[in-house]
Amino acid sequence: MKARVLLASSDLTVPLGVACLRTGGLVVFPTDTVYGVGAHGFMPEAVERLYSAKIRPRRKAVPLLLAEAQDLELIAQDIPEVAWKLIRRFWPGGLTLVLRARESVPTVVRAGGHTVAARVPDHPLTQELIRTLGAPVAATSANLSGRRSPRTAQEAMEELGDRVDLYIDGGECPGGIESTVMDVTGRMPVVLRHGAIPEGKLRETIAF
Repeated sequence: MKARVLLASSDLTVPLGVACLRTGGLVVFPTDTVYGVGAHGFMPEAVERLYSAKIRPRRKAVPLLLAEAQDLELIAQDIPEVAWKLIRRFWPGGLTLVLRARESVPTVVRAGGHTVAARVPDHPLTQELIRTLGAPVAATSANLSGRRSPRTAQEAMEELGDRVDLYIDGGECPGGIESTVMDVTGRMPVVLRHGAIPEGKLRETIAF
């Protein structure tokens, strides 16, 4: 089936985006960093579609996007104080945190592991989409695995075509750089991917 394209400014965008996610569909949307492609985070079959659409290796877990920081406790447990320090300064924003997952997080999201990656994007449309859905969105960059992350809906379309159900065109993403990923499950936080937030700012915040 041919993918649908909606402008972010349309009143139909959030309702149709949510309806698509609730029925197991895949939605491409703008964020503060790059365009993402997402599925309902608590629907394993939808997340399986996400892996297939991106040709993403099943060993790579999929991050969960949240509407606000307080939702973190729905998907993570044993959250350390260092995580809350980072959250207070950098959420919403370009920081993804890796934490110990609750059993409620589907195995396919965790790639069979015991951790979950989470972020609150600093983008009003994306936040509204997640909030209205009432569940996390399993999301990663809207490109085929290993390729450059898209900054526009057009670039995402060139990558994924009709592998997804709906594109939300919100213009060019302001950041253009993927989020920084930090694992805070161990004794010392570890940066797993350098990105939008410099490591120096993270070190300054948690003094490690």
